[in-house]
Amino acid sequence: MIQLPFADRAEAGRLLAAELAMLKLPASVIVLALPRGGLPVGLEVAKKLQAPLDVVIVRKLGVPWQPELAMGAIASGSVEILDQDLIRALGISRHEIDAVIAKERAEVERRERLYRKGRPALDLRGKTVLLVDDGLATGSTMLVAARYVRSLKPARMLIVVPVGSVQACERLKTEADDCICLATPEPFVAVGDWYADFPQVNDSEVQRFLEAGRLSGKGNRSELLTRPTAL
Repeated sequence: MIQLPFADRAEAGRLLAAELAMLKLPASVIVLALPRGGLPVGLEVAKKLQAPLDVVIVRKLGVPWQPELAMGAIASGSVEILDQDLIRALGISRHEIDAVIAKERAEVERRERLYRKGRPALDLRGKTVLLVDDGLATGSTMLVAARYVRSLKPARMLIVVPVGSVQACERLKTEADDCICLATPEPFVAVGDWYADFPQVNDSEVQRFLEAGRLSGKGNRSELLTRPTAL
């Protein structure tokens, strides 16, 4: 039985990795984490499974006058999800939506350049992909990430998180081959409530986690082809 709160993201990642190790996943599994908070969790999973670690960059689209309230999300490529009911209820114009999307697209591109340092993304076609974050509250950002990853034709895609709301975990089961949440406590308000230590993860830490993940996946690297376009 999982004891909450987790000490930190690393402990949560180790517990998640232990659960995944029992699934007898194929040797060619790839771990994709959502920056920034998903990286410390994803690294522990990648180390346990001796799998390469990469990222899927997703950005929330905040309501212009209340940025913490999500009206949608975008991922790399052209994938976007908009909450049309909320947009209509708040009277948000198309011009306002486009301005927020442009700003967040620029941030996605900045992070891709910074995190990848010119390296190509891994080819997901025909592979088993584990899509990892530190938790799911509404699941909106994971939803857009899952749809983007699905477009790259993996053989299987599993969404795996240490903790999530019942609603988000159930919702995402329809977007993946499975959605594994170690714990679904209620009531669920915020992911950080279920961690004793939940600091912000900065860009330099993301780069460090990715470098460690590249080393953890060297055993699989010969089986993984690269693709010329970034995630």
